[in-house]
Amino acid sequence: MTITTDRSWETALRPDTPEGWVRRAEEVAAVLASDAVQRDQANEAPFAEVALLKRSGLVTLLGPPEHGGGGADWVTAYRVTREIAKADGSIGQLLGYHYLWNWLPRFWGTREQWERLEAEAAREQWLFGGAVNPRDDDLVVRDAGDHLVFNGRKSFSTGGRVTDVIVLEGVLEGTEDHVFAIVPSESPGVVRNSDWDNIGQRLSESGSVELHDVRAEWKNALGYVDKKFQPRVYNTLTTPAIQLVFVNLYLGIAQGALQTAVAYTRTKTRAWLHGVTDDPLDDPYILATYGDLASELYALEALVDKAGEEIQRVHDDPDALTERRRGEVAVLIAAAKIRSTRVALDVTSRIFEVTGARSTASALGLDRFWRNVRTHTLHDPVAYKLRELGVYVLRDEIPQPTWYS
Repeated sequence: MTITTDRSWETALRPDTPEGWVRRAEEVAAVLASDAVQRDQANEAPFAEVALLKRSGLVTLLGPPEHGGGGADWVTAYRVTREIAKADGSIGQLLGYHYLWNWLPRFWGTREQWERLEAEAAREQWLFGGAVNPRDDDLVVRDAGDHLVFNGRKSFSTGGRVTDVIVLEGVLEGTEDHVFAIVPSESPGVVRNSDWDNIGQRLSESGSVELHDVRAEWKNALGYVDKKFQPRVYNTLTTPAIQLVFVNLYLGIAQGALQTAVAYTRTKTRAWLHGVTDDPLDDPYILATYGDLASELYALEALVDKAGEEIQRVHDDPDALTERRRGEVAVLIAAAKIRSTRVALDVTSRIFEVTGARSTASALGLDRFWRNVRTHTLHDPVAYKLRELGVYVLRDEIPQPTWYS
């Protein structure tokens, strides 16, 4: 679909402060919100939305300024993801995942690799996607001299048809060595099945992908020198970093749901026939419910911001990261994941209690917030985050790095 609204701000200078980037994200979110319901219902690939992210500069937010990037930090990236998610959870997911995959060369690569790839990504305004779903069988990777050859299938690959490059991850044939590589999304042998048709996050393009003899140069095998991997503790921060993307996604969707509900209540909610007032804005039950939901979000936002600041300290000095410090950050983010899941599901469900029966009309699309949260919060079980947190509290044991912790 075509996003139509005034976009004169796109020709303005790129922001150069965190506050400026958040304001830019708010402007983009306003564009997305203008037809979010219609786009959700149409369920079409978000080419126009991605073009908007590129024109606004949000795609290159973390990139080096000397190559056209924003030079922003992760605290800002998380806040920007949250702002976009308020308007459109699917586009918030695309952008948040992009930030993680864009940073992958820093997590896993050599300095030469991440400097080269970050510069090219910023210059070309790449949108990153990934074929890294750990629940599926590993991709099989064959050493073909100067190249690696990837084969296999992944059930989920967020970004699908709208990405420029895709992150591949698999196991080198005959070994137990994992390898990441980045290839153009249009590489021969990449088959995107466009089979994402779920109740929520409908525009996230998260369908399956097949890899048939997809070639990647060895020089782009992240962290490998002379075909030998050079491990660092910082490699393992990838999972907490993307889990915090999820947390900000849930918080943003819930905040957007509350904002949308408030606007509806102010203009359309009717007082209850047998209530204590003729003005719904004076109804004590409506006021108490909004107060309860708002208090949940205020508390969650404080926790999420604290987690963002803690992980930024690690990014500021990645070589100083120890296993213990990594575990402490992972535990804090696990706590935020637990609370964001519960709060977002609560808020996106209970808003109907203060908007009324008429607000369930399909044309209003108020259900999209709950559908989006319910869909993505099933990514990995919160019960296991609770277990990790309990083990840390009772036994002082940090979680072991996995694809989910």
